[in-house]
Amino acid sequence: MAEKGVHPPVTWAQRKDLIFITIEVSDVQKSPTIILEDQKLIFKGKGGVENLTYEVEMEFHSEISQPESKFKVRPRNVEFALKKKQPGNYWPRLLKDTTKQHWLKVDFQRWRDEDDEEDEEDPRELDQMLKDMGGINDGLPDMNDINNEESSDSDDDDMPDLEEDKGTTEEAKDS
Repeated sequence: MAEKGVHPPVTWAQRKDLIFITIEVSDVQKSPTIILEDQKLIFKGKGGVENLTYEVEMEFHSEISQPESKFKVRPRNVEFALKKKQPGNYWPRLLKDTTKQHWLKVDFQRWRDEDDEEDEEDPRELDQMLKDMGGINDGLPDMNDINNEESSDSDDDDMPDLEEDKGTTEEAKDS
């Protein structure tokens, strides 16, 4: 009877055109079994502190481009960068199966929402857009000049010294 492998912890994140998957198994032996298909990933390898056999099979929500996808076996994990067959569409989940998998977590260090990616566009585009708008600051004072001007704000006036209550000080001297 074949030994059934332990399910390794897996994290994932996505971009418009990529899926990142990390299988968290350290010290994977020299030749883990990795099978990558258009809609499936199979991993089997020995590693970890206890040198256990780890095994995972994932059927993806949508297709990937297997020839354009890559993986790297590292000392602490196995990382995948999978090219989506249809870039631009965010997947609602990694797996075809809709049930929650206890071993699968979101990689928040790599995760980008669709809205976040739009924010990461080239900042020079925003600068160019502001230049094209032209005259937006016409009639407004320069911010550096505002900070250097003396203000006539009444809050900045000197406050009078507090007067001592004569009764309280005399009582303190007597005791």
